[in-house]
Amino acid sequence: MRSNSGRPMVPATPRDVVHIRVGSFVLIFSFAFGVLGLIAKAPLLTVIAIVAAVVTIVDIVLAIRRQKDRNVGEAG
Repeated sequence: MRSNSGRPMVPATPRDVVHIRVGSFVLIFSFAFGVLGLIAKAPLLTVIAIVAAVVTIVDIVLAIRRQKDRNVGEAG
């Protein structure tokens, strides 16, 4: 689907966009805390960062899938 100016359009809801954008920031901080945990030899911090990153990646993937489903969500 394309707009009048020829740009590709995706049927996204504001909720999905927020999940993707906030999730990207959480991934950056999870990576930073994971590296910090490795440097500081704190395995618990590293494990928590890895779990947070995996949960965030799953949430982003689900948000992207919801965007592709045109019959779900409010009109964005």
